[in-house]
Amino acid sequence: MTIQFGTDGWRAVISDTFTFANLRLVAQAIADFVREESEADPPEVVVGFDTRFLSDRYAAEVARVMAGNGIVAHLTRA
Repeated sequence: MTIQFGTDGWRAVISDTFTFANLRLVAQAIADFVREESEADPPEVVVGFDTRFLSDRYAAEVARVMAGNGIVAHLTRA
């Protein structure tokens, strides 16, 4: 299955195409972009979330991917 982006971002159904595996793929692509484009050393990002189902866990996973790429990830609180 492919990851589909619309005008409002990633369009997917949780646990169908919006999975932790696909989330890691998207997070890695963002990490690659941040490392390539950032002039900061180390680069920093803010990872936030909302009240939707599993949003906090998805945000934590994105922060882990960022950290694994040497990017300082500031994970917000609810």
